[in-house]
Amino acid sequence: MSKPIRVRFAPSPTGPLHIGGVRTALFNYLFAKKNNGTFFLRIEDTDQNRFVPGAEEYILEALNWLGISPSETVGKNERFGPYRQSERKHLYRQYADQLIASGNAYYAFDTNEALDFQRRQHEEKGETFIYNHHNREKLDNSLVVDAKETQLRIDNGEAYVIRFKTPVNETLHLQDMIRGDIKFETNLLDDKVLFKSDGMPTYHLANIVDDHLMQTSHVIRGEEWLPSMPLHVLLYRALNWEAPEFAHLPLILKPIGNGKLSKRDGDKMGFPVFPLEWKTEEATLSGYREKGYFPEAVVNFLALLGWNDGTEKELFSLEELVDVFDLKRVHKAGAKFDPEKNKWFNHHYLLQQNDADLAKAFAPMVYEKGIAVDDTTLVKIVASIKERAHFVSEFWDLSDFFFVAPTAYDEKGIKNWKAETPELMQEVVSVLTSINEFNSSNIESVVKDWMTKNEIGMGRVMQPLRLSVVGALKGPHLFDIIDLIGKEETIKRIKTALAIL
Repeated sequence: MSKPIRVRFAPSPTGPLHIGGVRTALFNYLFAKKNNGTFFLRIEDTDQNRFVPGAEEYILEALNWLGISPSETVGKNERFGPYRQSERKHLYRQYADQLIASGNAYYAFDTNEALDFQRRQHEEKGETFIYNHHNREKLDNSLVVDAKETQLRIDNGEAYVIRFKTPVNETLHLQDMIRGDIKFETNLLDDKVLFKSDGMPTYHLANIVDDHLMQTSHVIRGEEWLPSMPLHVLLYRALNWEAPEFAHLPLILKPIGNGKLSKRDGDKMGFPVFPLEWKTEEATLSGYREKGYFPEAVVNFLALLGWNDGTEKELFSLEELVDVFDLKRVHKAGAKFDPEKNKWFNHHYLLQQNDADLAKAFAPMVYEKGIAVDDTTLVKIVASIKERAHFVSEFWDLSDFFFVAPTAYDEKGIKNWKAETPELMQEVVSVLTSINEFNSSNIESVVKDWMTKNEIGMGRVMQPLRLSVVGALKGPHLFDIIDLIGKEETIKRIKTALAIL
């Protein structure tokens, strides 16, 4: 019987969650749901020097906003708790000791100064210093110091670390669910520190121990962790544990130029790279939520960064993504981040929103300008303009003419104001005045009948009329605008245009 599917997202609380981390969380979530498994969140905060207050809460709030909440995390279904690594530090030492007892690790007393000296010596020869099989028995560690002296130095309070003893002359053939067979030569690996002199485990040891104790079945993480894969597999082997399956996701690349999309690229290039806004004393970093993106749009966009279902389909709900997600369809190559495509997705999800909800989101912008408008009218205005918008924040610029009469006119539109136009506009005023049933379809019917009867071309009337009402040749269906602003306001605007133009 195969073991249950359990996958985790394990970020460090060192600041706001980058969009690359969000995609890693999303792919873990989709994989878990597709396979009736569990998606859990573990906070990897062993490096207390880099801990940032508020970051842990930010991570959970971001996942909740996106609709990919973990089933288990700090304070929630802590079946294998604690889910915060700093609260698990009592667990790790025994496994470091176990590795030493089995000969798979050793104590190293080298000072920072001694290691710096080694690095400089190697650099002078054009070489890179690596602490491993070729020099470890020439350095200051328990491989060259006998057990009695080693214990004496420890008892005397001398600072030490515990390093992994990497096997020699071995070729590792490791399987990655995305990349297939990957080969590593152990002679090229360094003896990583597993336990630091401050009594805390490094990422490598804590990660392995926690994944084992929390029964993680698959480790789905970013490509940047691929070089750590051989060490992690060797640690599982050294501890006589079954290793999980590994999958390393491709990088998210900058939209322009080369390299990984960084935390600095967003505000520099004018788009968010964080799910939620993040404030520091120095700056405010923009977030998708505060920029007006819908969580569904962010999820849909991120899912297609490095993955597709094998078809041309681009629009997926979260439920549809769960149904079709397959790690075998994840690409090996990096995926270019496309801000314009991101906005395209948001436009689609904006159109799916209820007009009343959009009007409710838009209302504060209108009231802020001291304008009173009833809910029914605002809903109609939103319905008429949303087709042209990517964000609710664009609604005012797309609809200001509904609320405020133009006092200046677009130059392009003025070119359509001919010598005959004033007389035609006066006649339009008379036609509008005569209409009793003042709604869009009836206004359009009466005006067009008048133009047909008098053999007046559409362009001679419609463009100057739009210019008079809107101030430019833009906006939704003209008769919808006239209906919404009303007969009196429409006639007033035409008369203003006549006086100015």
